Amino acid sequence: MKTFNKGRQEKEYIEKVIQIDRVSRTVKGGRRIRFRALVVIGNSKGRVGMGIAKGQEVVLAITKAINDAKKNIVDITIVDGTIPHQIKIKSGSALILLKPARKGTSIIAGGSVRAVLELAGLKNVVGKILGSSNKINNVRATIMALQQFQEKKTTVSKIKETNKDNANIKISKENQNNETSSN
Repeated sequence: MKTFNKGRQEKEYIEKVIQIDRVSRTVKGGRRIRFRALVVIGNSKGRVGMGIAKGQEVVLAITKAINDAKKNIVDITIVDGTIPHQIKIKSGSALILLKPARKGTSIIAGGSVRAVLELAGLKNVVGKILGSSNKINNVRATIMALQQFQEKKTTVSKIKETNKDNANIKISKENQNNETSSN
């Protein structure tokens, strides 16, 4: 059986629409109605991003939100399909708790947090929304939490590098001292 894929490209990211709201504003002649879309994109391999946009039509709002999400992509740390350690983070009034889980646990989290974790490529995580039920703040807090792991990883690697450099400097000084004392 042949598969026809002319003109179609494989998508780089998986897109998930989290929320669509109808937003209206009152003007002199009545009300102007627009739509706001919250979209999360990810490649299931450690990259995830979120975008929010408004448009005259739903499709336009979603397209704008996807473009915004592509500009706001972050890389995250995945350790054996889960996160490195437990974290509790606050964004606005949203409070998110993420815990690593054993292999085979799957993702246990609600709504928007689950979508972000799935699109990021995490397999075994337990999450809890403790604060607000606002989906935008919950997605923002989840992505902030996942970014924190990346920052700690780079900090640890920088510390290790500086320790290696310091050890090399000490060794070279000792070698110089030994050479001068033997001469």
